[in-house]
Amino acid sequence: MAFLRRRFAGPATLISVFFALSIASPAVAGGKGATGRGLPAITPAEIAQQKSFGMKNAPIEIQDFTDFECPACRALYMQTLRPLINDYVATGKVYLVHHDFPLPIHPYSRKAAYYADAAAAIGRFEAVERVLFTTQPTWAATGKITPELATVLSPEQLKQVEELARTPEIQNAVQQDVDLGQRLNIRETPTIFITHDGKTFPVIGVVQYPILRRYLNDILRK
Repeated sequence: MAFLRRRFAGPATLISVFFALSIASPAVAGGKGATGRGLPAITPAEIAQQKSFGMKNAPIEIQDFTDFECPACRALYMQTLRPLINDYVATGKVYLVHHDFPLPIHPYSRKAAYYADAAAAIGRFEAVERVLFTTQPTWAATGKITPELATVLSPEQLKQVEELARTPEIQNAVQQDVDLGQRLNIRETPTIFITHDGKTFPVIGVVQYPILRRYLNDILRK
């Protein structure tokens, strides 16, 4: 939609930039690290895959840079991204990629990101992402995140996530997302990048789902 372009469009950022910067970033996990502690072996590619939804060859790709403690990020997730997943990701129209971008002003956001990436390492990212955003008002006030995770993870899974969250592999994975966001000049969350047909448009802040839906339908018709 013209409104979305006028409101949010900036200089085009080709999707190749994402791949180039990701490749340029240092590896965050190897076979030794986590495995040496009796934990699953993890690689950056595997963590990234678990934080991505849909088909890679979908006509539209959306990169989401988010902070689990950010109220606006919570609003975007609950009001826009959840229906987007149901209507566009599940139907093969959008490939959605999550990136962690914890802001220094939020004291528990990086810790939450560590837990989320640790959950990705054991294949439980989606459940943990959902509970972190849903219960954000509770854990953001106290810093007590694990009681919320216990509602969606088994005791064994929770133990794994807690142990993995303390590893350099997971902490470096979060930092890799932060470094990528900084190279893309992200200054606030949420920020998403919508890519279609080689053209990328940044969207800063909370875009309401009806507006995003009209915009996506418009570019899909072209």
